[in-house]
Amino acid sequence: MSDRLTSAGCGVEVCLTSESVEDKSSVPHCPHGPTLLFERYIRGAPSGEKFYACSACRDRKECSFYLKYGEKMSEARQEAWADITRASQPLYTHKEFCKRLAEFQALPMSKRRFCEACSLLLLPGEWGEHKQHHVLQTVTSDQLTRPTHLLHPRENKKTNAQYLFSEKTVKFFLSQIQQLGYDRVLCVGVPRLHETIQSRRAAGTSQLDSLLLDIDHRHAQFYSEEHFCHYNMFNHHFFDGDSARDACLQFLHRNHGDGIVMVTDPPFGGLVEVLCHCMKKLYELWRKGLPDTCSQTELPTLWIFPYFMEHRIVDGLPSFKMLDFKVEYENHPLYQEGPKSKKRGSPVRIFTNIPTDRVVLPQEEGYRFCGLCRRYVATENRHCQKCNCCTSKDGRTYVHCDLCQKCVKPAWLHCEVCERCEPKGHVCSQRSHLVGCYICGDPRHKRRDCPQRFSEERYSGTKRMSGKRKRNMEGNNETSGPVKQQKCSSKKRKVKRKQKQSNRRQQQL
Repeated sequence: MSDRLTSAGCGVEVCLTSESVEDKSSVPHCPHGPTLLFERYIRGAPSGEKFYACSACRDRKECSFYLKYGEKMSEARQEAWADITRASQPLYTHKEFCKRLAEFQALPMSKRRFCEACSLLLLPGEWGEHKQHHVLQTVTSDQLTRPTHLLHPRENKKTNAQYLFSEKTVKFFLSQIQQLGYDRVLCVGVPRLHETIQSRRAAGTSQLDSLLLDIDHRHAQFYSEEHFCHYNMFNHHFFDGDSARDACLQFLHRNHGDGIVMVTDPPFGGLVEVLCHCMKKLYELWRKGLPDTCSQTELPTLWIFPYFMEHRIVDGLPSFKMLDFKVEYENHPLYQEGPKSKKRGSPVRIFTNIPTDRVVLPQEEGYRFCGLCRRYVATENRHCQKCNCCTSKDGRTYVHCDLCQKCVKPAWLHCEVCERCEPKGHVCSQRSHLVGCYICGDPRHKRRDCPQRFSEERYSGTKRMSGKRKRNMEGNNETSGPVKQQKCSSKKRKVKRKQKQSNRRQQQL
């Protein structure tokens, strides 16, 4: 969900300061753990509606949990959701999975089978239950140490679509981690990097250790409790409770908290504000193992995310900087080298709180060190003397606009009407309703920071008219005014009708 306005003049934002994040015991739960509190606002409405919804799924078809703020859930609904939660749990606990793995490894190669339909390692007594499924007849020891080659990646983009690092990207991360002197890696949603570290450690070629935190419980059957925790990065929830949390604490506090780096690759459609908040929760866990004299407040982190989300990440974590390295994925046709890839390369970058001059990008791929910026940059990223930095972000060489006093994309032109650079053929002021404050219209702040948000006028019940609607009505004659009002009220009715339909479906559960 996003806090941006839609074309219908409504939007949704998450309320991170509420008990939905601070006190997990006081909020309702769905199969993905504690829900988050959201607020839906409509243009012209005196106040927004708050409700609880799933933290992990952006599609109600995947997780339809919905509860109005302040509303008490009936016993029938509680029982229904308890049944849904139980049905969504893994077939076995993590301890049972570990016991099954030991039995599976003791089997001869001819009796090691894997059900691709159920994503499950099969013991001989279970073969009959999977006769109608597609079963892999032989599982080698090497495949057991590389489960991402056995498991089919999930593809639902609105829940937890899985894109796996390419071999080149994995080698880059491993070389940088070792070069920076770290001996442990907290892998949050990075299974390909984790399995590579563990396979090398098992082979005795590396002493680097890692712990995987991931919402995909299928990995539990391949790793011990010391190397995998079933975890939701959008609400900081450990599905296995205190035992998993303690395992994570022990990993973070090893060597008094020194020598550890976190690598995270969250879903690109997730709310950055929520990710930043939960990342700070992991930082708090790590700080508990540090001496009082230590001045470090943040765990060294490498966050993989698209370059166009830079401003949101920096707003939440000001110490983070973006690197020019283009992260590639093995199972994404646009984010890798090949005939279907983007002309300017992958748009995915690395954001880090590690000093940028310490992260050495591969020079054989065209990266070079900029002495003025004190960081490695891509070959197309040239230093601008007027901006005093290397400004390119999307794989093209940016050009400086003297009127905007900043570098912009080369295909953009300065528009005198909009008073800024815009793409060719754009509609002037098309984005005006998305810029600035939604409540008071001030372009210097957003809705969440508006001083009028919780004022008496805001919640007095009087109808507030948006700036755009006022201009439309003032610019038309008396006969056209009512027509405009009818169109706006029609949109409101449609939104309310859809909301009522959603509430009815929830009450039927």
